[in-house]
Amino acid sequence: MKERAEAENEPAARVQELSESENPGSYLKRTFQAFKYRDFRILWSGAFTSTTGNWMQVVAQSWVVLEITGEAYYLGLISFLGQLPIILLTLVGGAFADRIDRRKLLIFSQFVQMSVAFTLTLLLALDRINIWHFLVLAFVAGIGQAFGGPAYQALIPGLVAREHVANAIALNSIQFNLARVVGPILAGAAFASLGAIYCFGLNGLSFLAVIAALFFVRSSFVPPESKTSVLVQIKEGLQYVRDRGSLWQLTVLGFVSTFCGIPLITLLPVFARDIFQLEATGYSTLMAISGAGSITGALLYATFSGVKNKGRLTLWVQVVFSILLCLFAVSRVLVLSSILLFFSGLCLIGLFASITSLVQLATAEEIRGRVMSIFMLAFRAGMPLGDISGAYVASRVSPTAAVFGLGLILAIISGAFLISRSGVKEL
Repeated sequence: MKERAEAENEPAARVQELSESENPGSYLKRTFQAFKYRDFRILWSGAFTSTTGNWMQVVAQSWVVLEITGEAYYLGLISFLGQLPIILLTLVGGAFADRIDRRKLLIFSQFVQMSVAFTLTLLLALDRINIWHFLVLAFVAGIGQAFGGPAYQALIPGLVAREHVANAIALNSIQFNLARVVGPILAGAAFASLGAIYCFGLNGLSFLAVIAALFFVRSSFVPPESKTSVLVQIKEGLQYVRDRGSLWQLTVLGFVSTFCGIPLITLLPVFARDIFQLEATGYSTLMAISGAGSITGALLYATFSGVKNKGRLTLWVQVVFSILLCLFAVSRVLVLSSILLFFSGLCLIGLFASITSLVQLATAEEIRGRVMSIFMLAFRAGMPLGDISGAYVASRVSPTAAVFGLGLILAIISGAFLISRSGVKEL
């Protein structure tokens, strides 16, 4: 029994068994292939619980901050400060992910973020909360994410066979976006009946699920002892990406996608309150609609993850996404905006899953942590830079101008990749 349990956790040894057991024509089997691996199922479940709690806090926090300040600018500023440590420290986190046990690094990250959630809960309970608390604690949580993010991204491919890596990444996107549907719904109910404090408290408790999952996961990456410094390892990672044209081009696309796409979510409470005159529950419903679109996009990608010409398809999805952003910006009909929001979520997550899987498949295991940290640096840097830019334009001009302008930028850049001799088109 012991040998069988160990074999179950060895992706390479199970490729033939999995290939024989699944029917390629079966939609469900094609869509959920990665769930055949025990460790992936465990980590997925823990991550889903934790991410659900996080989205509960995101919804409550956005509304509380808007009530305290009345300024859309602070929504972007909090997002910027939360992402700033990722910009500053992700490369270091990636080097550590190639030097030590990735599970231990992830557990450290979860404890840091759990402490932040419980601190906010306590401040709300004591009625001592102020805007500077959100700013400082967002930065602290970002430190935990800077070290945990590369470790998590680098750990996933080791839980499944190589041929199922793209499917695993798509299913991971599903858990994130399923939580983005469930979290706002639960937040709306908790916010309305119990108050914002419960959203923050439940988020703190949710981190226990992913910490427990990490203790149960048997697969891990324990690298050989390295005599080189962290700085040298970072330089090696940068050289690796630079020498592979498609990798740095994918990194640019990751940055552009988040820079132009994420501000739509950040500014959504402003659209909900000021344009559609909705309350907190209406805003949470819009968040859930966006999340539902993202789940649909992730399911579609998981099902067709083996399709050819992923690079060219990714660029066309960016073009469609840019059009949806512009249309959402000018729409004043709630039903139409909800439909546009759904398909925007579908395109956004399709881009994330496709670009990430292409980077993962082009990277060697021994340098995966560093490569993913470089990609995450660009990918995550686009979020605060886009948020702070979008929030500034929204406060100085209008949210419509902010989202429409970002849609135009995305259209121009994706169009430039399509008409150029970009290596991405050949992937």
